[in-house]
Amino acid sequence: MVISTVNVNGLRAAAKKSPGFSDWLSASAADVVCLQEVRAEESQLPAEVASPPGWHAVFAPAAAKGRAGVAVYSRVEPDAVRVGFGEAEFEGSGRYLEADFGRVSVASLYLPSGEVGTERQDEKERFMKTFLPYLVERRKELEARGRDLVVCGDWNIAHREADLKNWRGNVKNSGFLPEERAWMDRVFGEAGYVDVVRGLFPDQEGPYSWWSYRGRAFDNDTGWRIDYQVATPGLAGRVVEGRVERYPDRAGRWSDHAPVTVRYQV
Repeated sequence: MVISTVNVNGLRAAAKKSPGFSDWLSASAADVVCLQEVRAEESQLPAEVASPPGWHAVFAPAAAKGRAGVAVYSRVEPDAVRVGFGEAEFEGSGRYLEADFGRVSVASLYLPSGEVGTERQDEKERFMKTFLPYLVERRKELEARGRDLVVCGDWNIAHREADLKNWRGNVKNSGFLPEERAWMDRVFGEAGYVDVVRGLFPDQEGPYSWWSYRGRAFDNDTGWRIDYQVATPGLAGRVVEGRVERYPDRAGRWSDHAPVTVRYQV
């Protein structure tokens, strides 16, 4: 099973670009593709984007128009789909969608971005506080039935110094705050999940998956690794290969994030 995840930074805009999202999807070897920041309802998307030939698509838009939104595209129809993770505040936020494929559940996550000293950061912290217990219980539930989970998406946190180029300049900024990094420690510690891509590149800076559109961040590879595939140990132990599909040049970018793709033996 090949799984890709990418924050499209607005699916309508990404699909209009040339090359764009649709070109990438048609050439992709993925079996499942998780999208974040779709920023549109299914009815607002062109037919070739909402329902591309050869793909099943499930959307979880945000109640707030033009914000957030996640989706899962798959070669086969999911066995079951769940929207949200049981927390009332975030049920209509377009931030979590989980689909079952045989013994593997694949989730698309768009964890809120924050800004220190604002309500956005408060929202992010509330999400983190309620999402971690879900991860703990969901792992127990699935493993008791011989199943696995991989949570793919934009986690909006760089876990380690190796996960962003300019870490010294960001220690007081949302996305690299000590308390956020400690929360990620708990995801990989007490919750028992595995950072799949970091496991493949344990001693490497990056590979980064997001670069600001400002300045020459992409050209200089001054990026952040905030897009993850976070898997239960059983599935993580069956990783064959993985990579960030970095764009060949600035002109070829159709999002400020690049797809993160992993091949699993299932």
